[in-house]
Amino acid sequence: MATKQAKRATIYLDPDLHRAVKIKAGLSSVTISELISEAIRDSLREDAADIKALESSKNEPSVSLEDVLKEFNLERLLK
Repeated sequence: MATKQAKRATIYLDPDLHRAVKIKAGLSSVTISELISEAIRDSLREDAADIKALESSKNEPSVSLEDVLKEFNLERLLK
């Protein structure tokens, strides 16, 4: 649903993707615009969660791949 603050944007979708989005919007009783906006919000939330996880682990010690494989007794995979 467009709000007073909503901004118009033009996007180009592959015809099959457009058809799928149109069907999903109809089945969900929402507009294509609402569906796409929510998908973008979800993607940005994922990015924010990834950034938060990276920031919280930045003080953790680094571990080499070789050490991880040895810990799981998988060093034979390196040969």
